[in-house]
Amino acid sequence: MEELRSMTVLAADREDIELRTEDGLTLVGELALPAEGPITATLITLHPLPTHGGFMDSHVYRKAAWRLPALAGVAVLRFNTRGTSSPRGTSDGEFGEGVTEAADVRAAVDFAVSRGLPHRWLVGWSFGTELTLMHGSGLDVEGAILLSPPLHRATEDDMRAWAATGKPVTALVPEHDDFLQPAEARERFAPLTQLELIDVPEAKHLWVGERFVRIVLDAIVARVAPERAPLPDAVPASMVE
Repeated sequence: MEELRSMTVLAADREDIELRTEDGLTLVGELALPAEGPITATLITLHPLPTHGGFMDSHVYRKAAWRLPALAGVAVLRFNTRGTSSPRGTSDGEFGEGVTEAADVRAAVDFAVSRGLPHRWLVGWSFGTELTLMHGSGLDVEGAILLSPPLHRATEDDMRAWAATGKPVTALVPEHDDFLQPAEARERFAPLTQLELIDVPEAKHLWVGERFVRIVLDAIVARVAPERAPLPDAVPASMVE
């Protein structure tokens, strides 16, 4: 058995993809699927703020794509929102302050639907939680998971829209978050009546450290594919690429 480490990459079918938005942009991304067996759930990931270094390779999402297809049968869709660059390439357009990115979120969900990817969930991190809250409630997804939500852009009306759907929403809020810590989060998220808020002790906004990455990935899988949780800490060598 090999212990899972920060740079461990497990077997998966990985495909470079392009998303087309309703306003004519091409967004670059990657879809990682289980190399064998059924897809248990699909994560449509929305990355942190691109003007502060966020992109599709932000480390939690990169590790989700490296691990979850093999460990949990979970498909992981990552992409760069408009104007964002990564080693995969640069998406068309320019940063839209979370407003024009509505079309990006719709394009990603539409792509997942067109591919027949089952049990779709939005997973936002920081700025990506704003996109999830602002633009995701009416889309064809089963629910949402929010990592380090700052609530800088999303409004109470956005939260009420999610509340009206009855879809499950979980927020992982770091104890030492730079923008929104658990006590304040409980107050500000009051309009999202079905929210499950998880206080993560000792964690910070960027989830740096393998310990915190595992907490996040375990929490995600426990909600989208509970039969595959908790995730193992080691795998047979044959699973490692």
